[in-house]
Amino acid sequence: MRKFALTAIAAAFALTAFANNSSKASEGVVPPDMEWSWEGLFGTYDRAQLQRGFQVFKNVCASCHSMHYLAFRNLEGIGFNEDQIKAIASEYEVEDGPNDDGEMFTRSAKPSDRFPSPFPNAKAAAASNGGAAPPDLSLMAKARPHGPDYIHALLTGYEEEAPEGVEMAEGKHYNHYFPSHQISMPPPLYGDDVEYTDGTEATVDQEVQDVTAFLNWIAEPELEARKAMGMKVLLFLIVLTAMLYAVKRKIWAKIEH
Repeated sequence: MRKFALTAIAAAFALTAFANNSSKASEGVVPPDMEWSWEGLFGTYDRAQLQRGFQVFKNVCASCHSMHYLAFRNLEGIGFNEDQIKAIASEYEVEDGPNDDGEMFTRSAKPSDRFPSPFPNAKAAAASNGGAAPPDLSLMAKARPHGPDYIHALLTGYEEEAPEGVEMAEGKHYNHYFPSHQISMPPPLYGDDVEYTDGTEATVDQEVQDVTAFLNWIAEPELEARKAMGMKVLLFLIVLTAMLYAVKRKIWAKIEH
């Protein structure tokens, strides 16, 4: 029995080590820990940054990536007013129908429509990108370990040449933070990719930070409301605790212990 127990313990340690190594391998290099405005108990989104991030997504990322869970009217959450949202939506066409003849047709997008995909389907997306369909970005900040830190690191982790000894597959680009270090997406941002409406200088790092913030907002638009509710709950619990303590003192005050 003793030998059996020791064998079982050794096997458990081996499996744990294997699982940890597999997890690290799948996650790749741990990205640097960035400071974001929405972090912490009182953290909030910077609306100006979110609007700049939307510009980067709209002008650069949206040419390849879809955003299935973003409706134009949701942009109200980053500070756009109704007229601005209608103007943004009108720049796109969406498929609708069928009409009275049973046929599908295209029309100008409305605020209630979702952001259109750049490709009609996943097969077309893969065919246009060397066999690898660009992922939808709606929940990317939640779908990857380290969330926004990973996105920021990925977009800034490209190197002109792979390290010595690393053989690159055809059509791949070396990225230090991508799990396999070989990614199909070429460097998407080079600086001055957009002309920010607020006059901010569009450096590579500025664009990366802005679009990362926007992608995190898309994945967690309820973050600020959740924090506000959490603060109300904490305040309620503090007041309730004080009241219960006062009641307890009053009830037991005349009873000798």
